[in-house]
Amino acid sequence: MILIVNTTSDPSITDEVRKQLLDCENNNDLNQRRASKENRSVDPSASSTTDIQIIEAGTMEISHCIGCNYCWLKTPGVCSIHDDYEQILKQVVHADQLWVISDTALGFLNHKGKNIFDRILPIATMYLKFHNKQMRHVRRYKQTTDIGLIIKGECDREYLERWNKRAALNFGSKSLGVYSTEEVKEAVACMF
Repeated sequence: MILIVNTTSDPSITDEVRKQLLDCENNNDLNQRRASKENRSVDPSASSTTDIQIIEAGTMEISHCIGCNYCWLKTPGVCSIHDDYEQILKQVVHADQLWVISDTALGFLNHKGKNIFDRILPIATMYLKFHNKQMRHVRRYKQTTDIGLIIKGECDREYLERWNKRAALNFGSKSLGVYSTEEVKEAVACMF
């Protein structure tokens, strides 16, 4: 499943993502029809049945992490803050990919986009292990969620690329890249 969380107040970005996803699915269908006409086998992984969830979080109440460690110690896997983020976290646990669409502030993600990442902590445990000579949290679940960013506004893109790679690495996943809102087509191409 691909989870797309739009933390901006601009739904036209997710409209463009939907349009690009539809174009990709239509191209997959077209390729499958061509292959069947030519009696070629069709790659089952090229199916257009990918489950995609889009959450418009621009108006949702998503608080910042308060560092209470309840998600590790008192209520393992469950955040102590009860706000709109709970429904996002339940989806993140099952997602193969997480795409966060965020405004920027001071060359970085704005507070709401950053809160999405900070509040992912319940999917990890408090235990640490060495991996390639670096400390990593032990994952709570077997499912890994690769992470991509779509940014609206000015940012230090090189820094955001490095940050996204490190954030993904800390959760045992991989970075899908950082794209501006003008590069939605390229971001969607990474979703398949």
